[in-house]
Amino acid sequence: MAFVPSLNPIEPSLGSIRSRFPALSRMESGKPVIYLDGPAGTQVPQSVADRITDVLLHHNANRHGYFATSREGDEILQEAHQAAADWVRCKDPGETFFGANMTSLTFQFSRALSQTWNAGDEVLVTRLDHDANHTPWILAARDRGVLVKTVDIHPEDATLDVDDFAKQLSDKTRLVAFTCASNSVGSRTPIAELTEKAHAVGAKVFLDAVHYAPHDRIDVEAWGCDFLACSVYKFFGPHIGILWGRREELERMEAYKVEPAPNEVPEKWMTGTQNVAALAGVTGAIDYVADLVPTSETNRSRKLDASFAAIRDYEQRLVGRLIHGLVQLPKVRLFGITDPTRMSDRVPTIAINIDGYASAQAAQHLGNQGIYVWHGNYYALQLSRRLGQEPTGMVRLGLMHYNTIEEVDRTIDAISKM
Repeated sequence: MAFVPSLNPIEPSLGSIRSRFPALSRMESGKPVIYLDGPAGTQVPQSVADRITDVLLHHNANRHGYFATSREGDEILQEAHQAAADWVRCKDPGETFFGANMTSLTFQFSRALSQTWNAGDEVLVTRLDHDANHTPWILAARDRGVLVKTVDIHPEDATLDVDDFAKQLSDKTRLVAFTCASNSVGSRTPIAELTEKAHAVGAKVFLDAVHYAPHDRIDVEAWGCDFLACSVYKFFGPHIGILWGRREELERMEAYKVEPAPNEVPEKWMTGTQNVAALAGVTGAIDYVADLVPTSETNRSRKLDASFAAIRDYEQRLVGRLIHGLVQLPKVRLFGITDPTRMSDRVPTIAINIDGYASAQAAQHLGNQGIYVWHGNYYALQLSRRLGQEPTGMVRLGLMHYNTIEEVDRTIDAISKM
């Protein structure tokens, strides 16, 4: 059971938390910068950068050598496997492996997984997803003569149409790929429910947890999924990706790799020389979150439970305040969930448009005031099309636990004056 604090411990320690991020001291036009671009990549604490620097300066060697720095690299990788296992809450560190980012890992993995499909099979994707959990499966299906079906959304609140999901499933469905939370509008999906429906027809489930990862606890065992991917640079770490899969599936499939590379899990899935410095940053980022709030726990997984309980509660209050302020502005249109009683159905990422401004113009206007937001479709292309926002897209405001109520109020005020 997740730890639920009676009082949120983030607020009284927010100054200390923010002091760990050197980027948060940046000034622009005489004011502190407000980082609302976290969905594209969060800021990084000093402790993570220090771990990476230490490896580059003192432990920089290729792996599997019979000398000290190489053995140290092997240890760093094993530590990262264990940290990643704690992060996704699995018992077997060997079920996790690493690559350049979620997109690269998914393209690589889709090639291997698709070899288990046959002509006449079906794959299910959704309009809510980032394209990294859409196009790789479409291309893999095309190469195997497999039909792709697409699950629709409810455009009025930009949530997944669960009824349509169920209708699209059949005994021909071999894979269902969907997001845990939209990187564009923040809508969550009922992960365990959808996974159960997919398994009922014999389909495997691949989850995109990239946008979910900094906001709530990943739990592959509770969800029952088969595969899950996320990117560490989206949760306070370096640019590297994690992919988790059930060991029996990873062992059964053939990996695309060079011949001398090991044939065992997880090594066979990690093509080429691994980025050992970034792997140290993986452990550093996960430890940063685990140590975020005071607790008597020493187990990393349970410490993550406590941290995410606090993060979830604090961020819901932040995004609730942001939405409440923006819905008062007649020239602002919000996409996604705005009902204050449904904040638990979303993560703290919202998409808006402002009358008189294309999304790029609005982002530039706010950026000039030191408020960093994103514009366009952020690769959630199918969602942007379904909402009628192509080709200009929307303005995305993404809150993290290092953001403050004061930053939310300053952002609302800046938008109100546009």
